[in-house]
This record gives sequence, C-alpha cells and structure tokens, in this order.
Amino acid sequence: MVSTNISADHATTGLVTAEVSRAERISQSFVRVTVTGDALADWRHLGFDQWLRLALPIAEGTRFDQLSDRFDTKGYLRYLTLPKATRPVIRSLTVRNFRPEQRELDIDFVAHGAEGFAGPWAASLPVGATVGLIDQGCGFAAQNARHVRIAGEETALPAVLGVLRDLPADTTGDAIIEISDPSDRQPVAAPSGVRVHWITRAATSRPGAEALAALRSLGSEGLDDPGFQAFIIGEQHLASGGRKHLVNELSVPKAQVKFCGYWRKR
Repeated sequence: MVSTNISADHATTGLVTAEVSRAERISQSFVRVTVTGDALADWRHLGFDQWLRLALPIAEGTRFDQLSDRFDTKGYLRYLTLPKATRPVIRSLTVRNFRPEQRELDIDFVAHGAEGFAGPWAASLPVGATVGLIDQGCGFAAQNARHVRIAGEETALPAVLGVLRDLPADTTGDAIIEISDPSDRQPVAAPSGVRVHWITRAATSRPGAEALAALRSLGSEGLDDPGFQAFIIGEQHLASGGRKHLVNELSVPKAQVKFCGYWRKR
C-alpha cells in the first residue's frame, strides 16, 4: 500500500456526472480527456493540485446512480457491494484545467501501454462516454508558500504543473519533473523565482529514481525559511524517499512536507 499524508476534503457537490466531449493524445505518454456537463456549474474551482475520484465505465451497462456522494471508507465499502457487471472503475486523478464558463474540465492520463484500466481507456479516445466525478479537494494548496521544493515523475505532472501555476508570484525554490519522453514536456506557468528542472529518464532507470537523485543534489539552501513547503509525489520510492531525505536527513519539520505515493513500481 502506498503512503501519503494528504487527506481528502470532501465537497458538498457529491457525485457529478459528465460526458467526454473531447479526447486527444497530446504527447508520447499523455492523453487529455475533456468532460463537460451542466452538473459542473457547481464544481469547486480550487486550482493547485485539486484531485478527484473518477468513475469510469467498464461496459455499456455501467451504472453511476448507486455510487456514494463521498468516497470515504463508508463510500468505498458501499462501492464494493455493487454488482461487478455494472460497477464503474474508480481512479484518483488530478484536474489539469477547469473552465467554469464553458463547464469543461480537462484530465490528463498517462497512457503508454496496455497496463491498468484508466490509461488504455483514455487512449481509446472515448468521446461520448459518461463518467462520474467526486471532488476530493487539494493536497498542496500552498497559498502562503515562500520557498518550495517540488519533485515528481510523469504521473505527478498534472499536479506539479497545477501547483506551479497557482503559487504566489513571489515564491522561490525548485521543481523537479521527471518524464519518460521529451515530448511529454508541457508549458509551465511558474513564479519567476522557481527553477524548473526537466529530466528525461533513461530507459533503464526506475521511474522516480532520477528525480530523487536530483532532489538530493539540491542541498539545504532555503530550507530554514519559515515559509518553506515541500511537495513530493509520484512513484512510491520517490515520495517516501524524498520525505525521508527532507525530514530525517535535512531536519525539515514533518508538517512542512506533503508527500503521496501515487503508485508502486513492481
């Protein structure tokens, strides 16, 4: 089981259904899926790394009406009692962009193989499909951050770019983004004082390992700033290793380090 100190902030909107209006492969590893619908009129627009539980159809008969409005322990246990033939697949993903006026929401999927369900589903470019969304809030809404240290591999790319976009303009620090292919680089809107380090991972490297090495190479500059905050996310070894480096080796207070292992390389 992956580790995290990020918790959910359950929205009052509950389960929202929407329709896939566009889907396109935007790079070697990513497919962008756009969903739209009148129900998004009440969607919270939090920015940063706002995340959601996404309910995906597994067959034509998939039902969303039996899902709980909260995907907490009680909601998850209820989900497990639903018939498998009509039960949607649930995945945790990040809001890439939200356009309230158009009631459109973009979600970027890592899709570079047949493994798993969400990536291949997105790669099928499922325009017209119905999905369910449950807003879970932000893991790193750092409105008061003065100095940051951020690291993630491609599964964390939407979250990292969202955080960089919404940081205060005077924030300083470093953001490390490891990707598997040069085409996966996306435009970055970040404060001028935040250095963004793109790393294209060697084919033989474990995902996240090069980002972790780069994080370790940054040293201790800026960590004594009382406004320092860190965000380490992605593959489990990177998330937990980055936290241990900052907390155990560099003595950063635990409360100033947010981390989440999205997945584990086997």
